[in-house]
Amino acid sequence: MTKEQQHKIGSGFGFDSTADEVLADVDLSGKLAIVTGGYSGIGLPTARALAKAGAHVVVPARRPELARQAVDAEVDQLDLADQASVRAFAQRFLDSGRRIDIMINSAGIMAAPETRVGPGWEMQFATNHLGHFTLVNLLRPAFTDDARVVSVSSSGHQAADIRWDDLHFTRGYDRWQAYGQSKTANVLFAVHLDALGVRSFAVHPGRILTELARHVEHGERVAAGWIDEHGNVVDPLFKSPEQGAATQVWAATSPQLADLGGLYLEDCDVAELTDSDTMEAGVRDYAVDPAAAARLWALSEELTR
Repeated sequence: MTKEQQHKIGSGFGFDSTADEVLADVDLSGKLAIVTGGYSGIGLPTARALAKAGAHVVVPARRPELARQAVDAEVDQLDLADQASVRAFAQRFLDSGRRIDIMINSAGIMAAPETRVGPGWEMQFATNHLGHFTLVNLLRPAFTDDARVVSVSSSGHQAADIRWDDLHFTRGYDRWQAYGQSKTANVLFAVHLDALGVRSFAVHPGRILTELARHVEHGERVAAGWIDEHGNVVDPLFKSPEQGAATQVWAATSPQLADLGGLYLEDCDVAELTDSDTMEAGVRDYAVDPAAAARLWALSEELTR
């Protein structure tokens, strides 16, 4: 990936496209896809659309009983905030001897109150980035030669670069800054994983009102212009979960991306670079910087070894 490739390619899909529409002419028979969080939010229509296209879908879930009720897929236990749980899931999968064609890191948390996990890690960074970092690296021996890894980021990355001197917010916690940092980490992860030879993308799925927003209170949603006081969505930039799932399945399957990688995608296309912090369209330069990606990778290895 080079920053010069971070521009629209004209995919033929867009803001309103759904996951089913993106996969309408795609045959995934014989393919295996892992979708973290594939039983709620945009993960659920992602898992369903991949299965409908013929893939065998594995859904690692923190709440496996709930997952089995929600999605017709193979379900196993996984808590991304717990490195021991991540390692246990990965070992169980590797022991099965199967190969992975698609991996979509869709699980995550947003704007959570200050919480510490493991050795004192900030929970959003630990869950959204470090959990997936460990999971993908442990599963790499099972990846097929043309496997794709998709990391679900957010326009929220525009709110915060990596806080290199205080990754875990030990000096003043801000839940939105912490979320933004974790989403920047998702993009940098895709940049460096692709540089290591595993085809990878990061995606902004769009604004979707799902369980992801459970830590955002009603009044805050109204004040932000997401909903009216009756709970109705009023922001025209919001998508349905099915539309929100479209960009990640496009990233995971589109032949238009065969010779591209390490890029940030939105609305089923490659995003443009932006210097805006409006958290709307585009990707910030710091999130696709190869040097920063390599630095974060080395630091993540040190933290999770």
